[in-house]
Amino acid sequence: MRATLRRRDVVRMLLAERGDLLVVAGLGSTAWDCTAAGDSALTFPMWGAMGVATMTGLGLALAQPKRRVLVITGDGEMLMGLGTLATIAVQRPKNLAIAVIDNERYGETGMQATHTAHGVDLAAIARGCGFEGARVVRRDTGLQAACRMLRAGAGPVLVQFKVVAEKLPLFLPPREGSLLRSRFRRALLGAGADTE
Repeated sequence: MRATLRRRDVVRMLLAERGDLLVVAGLGSTAWDCTAAGDSALTFPMWGAMGVATMTGLGLALAQPKRRVLVITGDGEMLMGLGTLATIAVQRPKNLAIAVIDNERYGETGMQATHTAHGVDLAAIARGCGFEGARVVRRDTGLQAACRMLRAGAGPVLVQFKVVAEKLPLFLPPREGSLLRSRFRRALLGAGADTE
C-alpha cells in the first residue's frame, strides 16, 4: 500500500496545540519539519548527532516524569539507533512517545532508499522489544487516533508514519548548540536554570 501522507502535515498535526509538550527533533528533515510547524524553545533539534534522538528523549522522559516527551525522528535515524528501542522498552517511561516519519529515504545524503523501503517494519521491531503501543499509519484514516496515542497514550509508544518521499524547502532551526541547550533549559526549568 503506497503512502499518501505528507511529512509536514503529519508533524504540523503532532505539534498543533502542543502546550508544554517537550519535543526532541531528530537530525535533518524532522528538525526542519518541526521548525516549519513553528520554532519553539521546547523543541530540541539534533544537529550532527544521527541516531541519538530516542536516547535523548528517554533521558528527558526519565528526568521529567511529569512532562510528556515526544521524539520526532526519521526512519534513517531510527534504523541507526534500533538498540535504543530495547533500552526504552526495559525502562518503560510512561511519558515517552516516538513518532517515526518514514519516507523510506536518507534525506540528508541524497534520498537513497533505507531498509524500510525493503520491508523493515519499525513498529514490529518496537513491539518485539516490548512496546505495547506501536503501529504503522499510512493513510489519513489512522492519523487522528495515532496522534492521540502519541499525545496521551501510556508510554512508551511508537508510531511509524509512512509518508511520501519528497524534497521540501528547508526551515532550519538555530544551529548553535549552546544557544539551543540554553533556551531549552530556560523553557523547561525557568529563567535561572541556565546559570552554572
